[in-house]
Amino acid sequence: MNELEIWQNIKDGDVKTLGRLHSEYFHQMCLFALKSIRDSQQVELIVSDCFLKLWENRKTIEIKSSLKSYLFQILRNQIIDFYRKREDLTDFTAVLPEIVTEAEFDEQQKYVKLYQAISRLPDKRRKILELAIFDSLTYQQIADKLNISRNSVKTQIARSYRFLKEILDPQDFYFFCFFKKK
Repeated sequence: MNELEIWQNIKDGDVKTLGRLHSEYFHQMCLFALKSIRDSQQVELIVSDCFLKLWENRKTIEIKSSLKSYLFQILRNQIIDFYRKREDLTDFTAVLPEIVTEAEFDEQQKYVKLYQAISRLPDKRRKILELAIFDSLTYQQIADKLNISRNSVKTQIARSYRFLKEILDPQDFYFFCFFKKK
C-alpha cells in the first residue's frame, strides 16, 4: 500500500491503517525527538500525541508532500510546543532537531530495524555484541570484562551475526555490517 492509499484509508476512518502507520514510524519518531528531549517517557507521549492529532484532524489535513514528512513536521511542532510550555527554557530553537529529509528518514529507519533486531537477542549475547560494536572492545577485552573465555565471546558474536542475518533483510544486514565498521 503506498502513502496515498494509506492516507486515504486514514481519512476514511480506518483505525487499523493508523495503527500500522503508528507501528511503522513510532520508534523513528521517538529517536528523532530524543535528540531534543532527553526524557523518553515525555518523548513517547509527544510522539503519541502526533498520531492523535493526525487522527483528530484527518478530515481537514491536506498532505502536500509525503505522509512521513508531514508526521515529522507535526512532531517538530509538538517539540516546539513542549519547550514553549516550559518556563525554564526561553530559547528552545537551539535544541530543535533539523527537519529530516526522506533519505535521512530512510537511514534512520535502518537504525530502528537494527536496534529492534539486536534487542531480540538473548541478554548475554546482546551485551557481548554491544560491547564489540558500540564500545569497540576486542574479544579478549570483552572476555575479561564479563569473566568468560575468549572463545565464548567469539561463539556468541558469531551466533549474533547468524541471527541478525536471518531476521534482517539482506540490505539491512549489509547496513549492519557497514555500521559496525564505522
